[in-house]
Amino acid sequence: MVIELQNVALTYQSPNGEVEALKEISFDMEEGEFVSIVGPSGCGKSTLLSLIAGLEQPSGGTVLVDGEAVSGPSQKIGFMPQRDQLFEWRSIWGNVTLGLEIRHQNTPERQAHVRELLNRYGLAGFADKSPAQLSGGMRQRCALIRTLATDPHILLLDEPFSALDYQTRLSVSADISQIIRQEHKTALLVTHDISEAISMSDRIVVLSGRPAVVKAVHDMGHLRPLTPMQRRNAPDFRTYFNLIWEELDVNG
Repeated sequence: MVIELQNVALTYQSPNGEVEALKEISFDMEEGEFVSIVGPSGCGKSTLLSLIAGLEQPSGGTVLVDGEAVSGPSQKIGFMPQRDQLFEWRSIWGNVTLGLEIRHQNTPERQAHVRELLNRYGLAGFADKSPAQLSGGMRQRCALIRTLATDPHILLLDEPFSALDYQTRLSVSADISQIIRQEHKTALLVTHDISEAISMSDRIVVLSGRPAVVKAVHDMGHLRPLTPMQRRNAPDFRTYFNLIWEELDVNG
């Protein structure tokens, strides 16, 4: 397994005392799989990504990446946050190569790979532009290319489309899904949008309210040959949506 969570728990200290955020979370991911996590607001979805990324340590249980316990940040993992976080004073080229600079990997070979990514995904002509000159969808593609530039094995996506309007979100989520599959990456997406999870994922992990436990895991493998938009029009799309909606009832 590329990612494996074994009875992961997290308790943190708040001004009002200890808060149990996660309780005995267990699931795994295979190489090349696209998995989404959905759950009620504040249940700890993003916290799970932080644990996998090595930015936080669990109070109990084990997080494994490629069979090794996570003890800190790893170059195997790329993180794509909610907002694109492009620096307005840097060109698009300067933004997409930022990770390479930070990791001292800004070699001619790596730069050639970034140019190939920009060309492949329709952004080669914007390398000298500023982020302000790009649409929201183009900015998100740049953010993903910046993440891909360091060639991570695993992508962690923390609600990366939440700042976009509905129409742009539909288009960009389809683009990002296609790019991730074309680049043969293993991806874990946190989202509050059930439709988005169904349209993009091989499996969906449903979390309960805090303290979060795994309520269900749904296999979307039979939908994998379909594009995100084709999935949204599939006969069983509404069935999955209603089922997950009921499972997300925080009183259930």
